Amino acid sequence: MAMVVGCKSFFKRSVRRNLSYTCRANRNCPIDQHHRNQCQYCRLKKCLKVGMRREAVQRGRMPPTQPTHGQFALTNGDPLNCHSYLSGYISLLLRAEPYPTSRFGSQCMQPNNIMGIENICELAARMLFSAVEWARNIPFFPDLQITDQVALLRLTWSELFVLNAAQCSMPLHVAPLLAAAGLHASPMSADRVVAFMDHIRIFQEQVEKLKALHVDSAEYSCLKAIVLFTSDACGLSDVAHVESLQEKSQCALEEYVRSQYPNQPTRFGKLLLRLPSLRTVSSSVIEQLFFVRLADERERE
Repeated sequence: MAMVVGCKSFFKRSVRRNLSYTCRANRNCPIDQHHRNQCQYCRLKKCLKVGMRREAVQRGRMPPTQPTHGQFALTNGDPLNCHSYLSGYISLLLRAEPYPTSRFGSQCMQPNNIMGIENICELAARMLFSAVEWARNIPFFPDLQITDQVALLRLTWSELFVLNAAQCSMPLHVAPLLAAAGLHASPMSADRVVAFMDHIRIFQEQVEKLKALHVDSAEYSCLKAIVLFTSDACGLSDVAHVESLQEKSQCALEEYVRSQYPNQPTRFGKLLLRLPSLRTVSSSVIEQLFFVRLADERERE
């Protein structure tokens, strides 16, 4: 981190004094922790390459670098940019959310007598739409082949839905009411009813366990990226590439947790350990709970 601060100071000084430098080699000198002071020309060139802007210095402020999709490269890079790279990646994950968490939260926190079945189903539809729109706007996912995008979303949509449900503190007290409404519309045998209610309990438990960890927005974004970029999807054209995207998302989460929660050394592990359990939530049960009713209403219209 000290290196990043040092390079920002060097960049400010160079711009404000309108300094120009000359490279004594081939204008491609290594700029890392040990060599950054050996060539000022290449050091300034590196500052510009990672997104530092002359006009920001001239206006008297140097904002944190916010990379665009095109500035990310799937290389390990050097320690100079590791922290800024990962924080920039998280910023783009957060920026991709089509609905701010505050809007979800305000809906979920309405009094119980206002937040009825119709409202919950509409909220669920919005959360599902949010997951798909978010995926379409995060780094790397839009660059995948369409068939790979479809395969990943088809496999992980229910896990993304559970994460969104926990993030917005979705009121789960109405789940039995939703189940009763669904069972009334589509009667089941006694055995199937028992199994169905058990799956609802699992869904509720997974949401509550995530809420108990007090996961913040950046952590949720990283968790969703880790879930989305899974090599378990069938028929992927480049499994290794998808695995590398998942690893980068995991590294971003680890770096973020280490910097933001230094007094919680087990937090990163606890967050990761929640992910395998998300697959215990049945996607068909989520459909039955939240979306069958909406589909029936659309047909009646």
